[in-house]
Amino acid sequence: MKPRVLVTGVGGPAGRALATQLTERGIPVLGTDIRDLPEVSGVPVVRVPAATDPELVSALRRLVSSEGINLVIPTVSEELPRLAAFRAGFGPDVRVIIGPPGAVALADDKLYTAWQLHSAGVPVPAFGVPRDFRCAEEALELLGGPVVIKPRVSRGGRGVTVVRSGSDVDWAGLPGGLIVQEFIPGTEYGPMVFGTPAHNTTPPFAVVVEKTALAQGEVGNALSTRRVEAGEANDVGNLAMNAVRALSLTGPVDLDVRRRADGTPVVLEINARFGANSQRAPELLDAVLASFALPAFNPASFRQTRGAFAHALV
Repeated sequence: MKPRVLVTGVGGPAGRALATQLTERGIPVLGTDIRDLPEVSGVPVVRVPAATDPELVSALRRLVSSEGINLVIPTVSEELPRLAAFRAGFGPDVRVIIGPPGAVALADDKLYTAWQLHSAGVPVPAFGVPRDFRCAEEALELLGGPVVIKPRVSRGGRGVTVVRSGSDVDWAGLPGGLIVQEFIPGTEYGPMVFGTPAHNTTPPFAVVVEKTALAQGEVGNALSTRRVEAGEANDVGNLAMNAVRALSLTGPVDLDVRRRADGTPVVLEINARFGANSQRAPELLDAVLASFALPAFNPASFRQTRGAFAHALV
């Protein structure tokens, strides 16, 4: 069966990257976004309610039915918990590429993610919430300052602040819903993992990209990336796969990882979806499509020999 694909958030970086790859493969694609947009990468776009709107799932279900969609790929972080919970409502002939509801809920909240990874022995920055510390100076001391303050539920560089001294922030005036993390100063990576779902015979694997420039200098979205060479940053790839396994996530997963000053990699956060850099790892989409009988598509031809890091789970 040849898939007819719905990509949500097609106007965003992750959605655009997927739309481009799908159209290059000759696969019919329909996109959704909360804005009125012209075509994105040759893909028509339908406006839908925001991710927080209770009508979103119903709107997507109507599109799936009217357009003959059999594969839904969500790319908007705020949609993921709801779509994971209600994916069965799309019908038995429609696959929604998302992990189990509990795992997706853990990944959606950076504090819950850190708790779960820490308990599983997966390295993460030292962390807490603002009320764990009497003031900024105490947070800097106990977490080995400087520290990063960011929303527990967000994506990209939204609301991220690096605090180096008590004068950098009004600690008493901080809103709720924040996490405080030890600032990790080293190289940042964006490993992408395919955590195998039960219906897919493709073994888990990871592809690692290095973020060579960030939007806000020390933090933020990647402005440029490079796919690492074979044998490079294997520790980052193994860490990423261990993190995905610790959260029991399946399908495509996008992570942020940084190295401590001594070179040890730690997981900053996890996104239970395709990320903005998925074009650097086309085998992720290959793995998703492998269960469909695509013309001229051979799942065995995964691009794991292109001189870049992609290996099986260890």
